Amino acid sequence: MQFRLFSFALIVLNCVDYSHCQTQQSHRWRRNKRASYGAYPICKGCSVCSKDNGCMNCQPKLFLFLRRERMRQYGECLHACPSGYYGVRGTEINMCSRCRIDNCEACFSKDFCTKCKPGFYLHKGRCFEKCPEGFAPLEDSMECGEGCEVGQWSEWGTCTRRNKTCGFKWGLETRTRHIVKKPPKDTIPCPTIAESRRCKMAMRHCRKSECVLLNQHMCSYFQYKPLFKRQIMHSICKSSIS
Repeated sequence: MQFRLFSFALIVLNCVDYSHCQTQQSHRWRRNKRASYGAYPICKGCSVCSKDNGCMNCQPKLFLFLRRERMRQYGECLHACPSGYYGVRGTEINMCSRCRIDNCEACFSKDFCTKCKPGFYLHKGRCFEKCPEGFAPLEDSMECGEGCEVGQWSEWGTCTRRNKTCGFKWGLETRTRHIVKKPPKDTIPCPTIAESRRCKMAMRHCRKSECVLLNQHMCSYFQYKPLFKRQIMHSICKSSIS
């Protein structure tokens, strides 16, 4: 009877020791697994995985993303690519590729951005710190809205001052352009359609026969009028001579 009890006690002790050893081995394997995989569960969602390089292929519908940490690179399988990357689906594997556009946060392809980084405006798949000419920034969507469309500048006009082309050393010359298309929103102003710049007059002194530009038509009008009216017009023309 005592022999049977002693045998049973040995069996129980062996089972307890074996269970304890198995538990220790299981904990040790998990610690080693966490140490070799790093901070990320890199083999989650993988169809092919390596302890050193992480995922090498993913389950269907997941994207393979190659993460870099210093000199190390390992793969992860993600449902969506991170910021600055876009998903490319293939027949054998889906990959996360980097956006090649400066200041882009999310892109549709390597050459077309869909969302810019903070402080930049989206315009035709590119990111701008300032919107191009003819477009205005829309702060609510951080995009460049369609603005006012204007034509080409005209040639510079005649250098004048006080409606005269002579009698002064300096004057102003002006050029203009026309509005081709008005902006769809009143909040987006049109650019300037006229601009002037300082110019040097061709003639500093007016000739005796020259009149004020605005009075030229009046001079021709009074040419065939009575003598008294011609004398009045002559005095007007003469007063314009500097």
